[in-house]
Amino acid sequence: MTPDGRASSLYVLEDDPLVARTLGLALEGHGFNCQWFKTAGKFFEALRSAPPPSACIVDLGLPDRDGLDVVRELSAKHDCGVLVLTARGLLSDRVLGLELGADDYMVKPFEPRELVARVRSVLRRRGASPSASSQDAPRVAHFDGWSFDPAALSLTAPDGEGGEVLSAAEARLLLAFLERPSRVLSREQLAGNLDLLPTDRSIDVRVSRLRRRLHDDPQDPRLIKTVYGAGYLFAASVRWDRP
Repeated sequence: MTPDGRASSLYVLEDDPLVARTLGLALEGHGFNCQWFKTAGKFFEALRSAPPPSACIVDLGLPDRDGLDVVRELSAKHDCGVLVLTARGLLSDRVLGLELGADDYMVKPFEPRELVARVRSVLRRRGASPSASSQDAPRVAHFDGWSFDPAALSLTAPDGEGGEVLSAAEARLLLAFLERPSRVLSREQLAGNLDLLPTDRSIDVRVSRLRRRLHDDPQDPRLIKTVYGAGYLFAASVRWDRP
């Protein structure tokens, strides 16, 4: 449900009518409002003509466009959750989908109850404000020349170039590090912050993606260091100011 009590809207991009029907029955039976699209063209046409849905479920095997391109464009241009649901179960596809901005990734065949749980998890994570851990805390963090505004999800580079907007998942991960600098954070702690399983490969994917945002060399990172067997450590000092 949305904060005002309305059913959360979902767009389903799936070219198989039987799968789409199964998705619709499962999700609408749990109070979601679903709209089905068979092609990426119709899908983006709807996105251009109406406010974005709460989340989108995207198949990768589409008749008119590669699903990974759809995920990339969704992440870059539209403020909504993205769950990939596909028969493509290769680790490389899963990692690439997450790197391109998907919030979660499921492989067909799927269990409808798990699908509903994962959609709820995506919505819950996106609905939580990254700065909600402390309403009285200063809002802008400064570290190693960078600035991060959790309220705007905006990351500004040391050269002062315009703020880059992070995804909600990236913002939560960065905030977890900024609130506890110089401390080793276990995979379990980071997974709990992102509502993921601690054994999920997406923890490493998200850390790698955040390193790239921060221009942190993955072979010799200065900011987010890997502590083998323990987790990750944010090595820079952090100063919080009010905007």
